[in-house]
Amino acid sequence: MDTLTFLLSGTLLAATPLLIAALGELVVEKAGVLNLSIEGMMALGAAVGFIVVSNTESYWLAIFIGGLVASALSVVFAAVVLLTLGNQVATGIAVGILGLGLSALIGQPYESMTVAPMARLPIPLLSELPIVGRGLFDHVAVVYLAPLLAVAVWFMLMKTKLGLIVRAVGESPESAHAIGYNVNAIRFAAILFGGFMAGVAGAFISVASTTLWANGLIAGRGWIVVALVVFATWRSGRIVIGAYLFGAATIGELLVQSFGLAIPSQLLTSVPFIATIIAIVLLSMDGRSIRLNAPVSLGRVYHVTQ
Repeated sequence: MDTLTFLLSGTLLAATPLLIAALGELVVEKAGVLNLSIEGMMALGAAVGFIVVSNTESYWLAIFIGGLVASALSVVFAAVVLLTLGNQVATGIAVGILGLGLSALIGQPYESMTVAPMARLPIPLLSELPIVGRGLFDHVAVVYLAPLLAVAVWFMLMKTKLGLIVRAVGESPESAHAIGYNVNAIRFAAILFGGFMAGVAGAFISVASTTLWANGLIAGRGWIVVALVVFATWRSGRIVIGAYLFGAATIGELLVQSFGLAIPSQLLTSVPFIATIIAIVLLSMDGRSIRLNAPVSLGRVYHVTQ
């Protein structure tokens, strides 16, 4: 029973930042931009969030400021790819490295420090259910908000005029421009949103999940986020499912260790990335889903014409 509680609780904690960051990346890619700097933005949000909590003891402020700082970093990415027409892949990798460097620099005085856990918000009655109660319904508020956020992003993209505009820009920026929409402004807003979500996800890891700061804390989660969006074929519902599957794969390392099995820790650490590779391989076999759901202009430089 304790093992199941640990597995459920750990899966939700591990999946929440993946889900939050992936929803932001989904909006960015729906607008036709491929942002590969998620790792650096999450790291910067994690460092800033931890610093804010250490000095103010305000967890919500830390998460918000972490999102804002990562969003500011996304301005650099947006400026290069939208204004100077820089290559999105190269720019994303460079900005991601910049974010990792900045997080290591500003977080150095706080290396290996810890903070008190963020207060949990158990759901009345449900948290008292046998076996699954503590595992599913006794968490910090952000864990409950993440799936609601997924519904909100789905509704925005599929049921609102704003979502239609974002998707139109991602499918054919030339057509969107022809009917009067400012393609660069829409893409810029999408990139800011994606950066904010990545920062929130990173701050959640440092102040609510691990409750510590260490250089390399994000440990490749940003790359898993990018793969998760592809794995989900750009659909928010599948992103939710994928996030919890990857969360379970991540927590599986600790679960195996708790059983005392003689498996090298390096192999266990690589499990989430092995799962990512397998998922991408399986998805690649279904080219029809990719063709039907991938934004047509994803990754393409768009030059504004008069």
